[in-house]
Amino acid sequence: MAKGRLTAKKVLAVDFGASSGRVMLGSFDGESIELEEIHRFANEPVFLNDTMYWDFLRLFHEVKQGLIRAKRIDGIQSISVDTWGVDFGLLDRNGRLMESPIHYRDARTQGMLEKSFEKMEKERFYQITGNQFMEINTAFQLLALLEKRKEFLERADALLLMPDLFLYFLSGAKVSECSIASTTQLFDMKQRTWSKEVINSLEIPKHLFQDVVPSAVKVGTLKENICRELGIAPMDVVAVAGHDTQCALAAVPSMEEEFLFLSCGTWSLIGTELDAPVMNEAAQRYNVTNEAAYKDKVSFLKNIIGLWLIQESRRQWMREGHTYSFSELERLAADAEAFSCLIDPDVPEFAPAGNIPEKIRAYAAKTGQKAPDSVGAVVRCINESLALKYRAAKEEIEACTGKLYAKIHMVGGGTQSGMLCQMTADACGCPVAAGPVEATVLGNVVLQLIASGDISDLKEARKMLARTEKVEIYLPREQEKEIWNERYQEYRKRILHQM
Repeated sequence: MAKGRLTAKKVLAVDFGASSGRVMLGSFDGESIELEEIHRFANEPVFLNDTMYWDFLRLFHEVKQGLIRAKRIDGIQSISVDTWGVDFGLLDRNGRLMESPIHYRDARTQGMLEKSFEKMEKERFYQITGNQFMEINTAFQLLALLEKRKEFLERADALLLMPDLFLYFLSGAKVSECSIASTTQLFDMKQRTWSKEVINSLEIPKHLFQDVVPSAVKVGTLKENICRELGIAPMDVVAVAGHDTQCALAAVPSMEEEFLFLSCGTWSLIGTELDAPVMNEAAQRYNVTNEAAYKDKVSFLKNIIGLWLIQESRRQWMREGHTYSFSELERLAADAEAFSCLIDPDVPEFAPAGNIPEKIRAYAAKTGQKAPDSVGAVVRCINESLALKYRAAKEEIEACTGKLYAKIHMVGGGTQSGMLCQMTADACGCPVAAGPVEATVLGNVVLQLIASGDISDLKEARKMLARTEKVEIYLPREQEKEIWNERYQEYRKRILHQM
């Protein structure tokens, strides 16, 4: 790592979550990274007729607003974008966006998972892609287009996943960054390129797919017309790890070679970093995913619906005229009865937007449990259920890898919930090292600095983050051990239906 620079290196990290986006400045002085929020904005889906879209035009406008606000800062050397996975935009032969990208929560993919198995045998499908089967995945979105809007898909000239779509309109480069490509269920995890076998079997037009590039490479320069429009100087455009999970993984401040991470936000992703994909019988049975991480590493993880349940419940209470802060929700949950109701966060009824508290009450009735009768009871139910689901995922990953993990490194927005962090430690029976909160942005910044040569490699970056970022340790409470173990065994049998 470069030391003692007189002038800090500056980069812009554009980070999109499922409900908001921000443009952040990362300044690196050779010893530590300082973050400054330049611009924050909402990322709200748009419903038109019966379809749920991302508002891409507005989001790109907001990125440009961030660039305008950053004009006061001299010497910004590069910009990059990370987003959620699986969603994409289609370009016509003139490079124009054909329509706003459709949201992964849109209903168009219902039933497409089973239809795909009519075209390709499930076991072979997993042996190639190593992806967790989820109807939201790109493969099944494309199957829906083939079935319902074939003529539209046939007019398309190129497919770009969300971070690559932003990079294209910033720089003109049509590329597919490796980490985001690996979320599609169309990617050969062993060869680290598009799978011709899968694409041909599903009858998806081959010409849509762009060349795959590794994480942390320069793909172009900010377009001249954007620089002229905004009155800004040119800067490099870098492909970091386009999938925000892999940016977060890059910022896990672990000095261990083998560790378990939990990236906790709208989605919870719990897993480990490996040298090669794991696609054995246990991995397929447990439906664990393999994603491409930085520098030929593999992120072996489980996707779990996460803080979406809290976020969407809060939106429902706001619709009912009650505005609660997240800290208020946590205080109400602390006063609620423990373990009165538990849910599986990943059952299909919790995926769409809507009245989550009512859906939880319906789930409780269906499973013969006491329905949460207060705001605090709903929040406690969600947090306890997430902690228990994390333990189940931890055990599944350990069964697949043959390794035991003595600590969980928890990063992202969920680390701000002391209740969830402590419950995770109690449920999993191991320490939880919580932090940094801004792991995704830090990972984006770090990978830009690696691309420019200002940081030598990920090992050095993690060493710096371990030294400079705030991490809080939550230890499992001995007095809670027996009750969490009892509830976990009940949860496995009654809710997850595992023996």
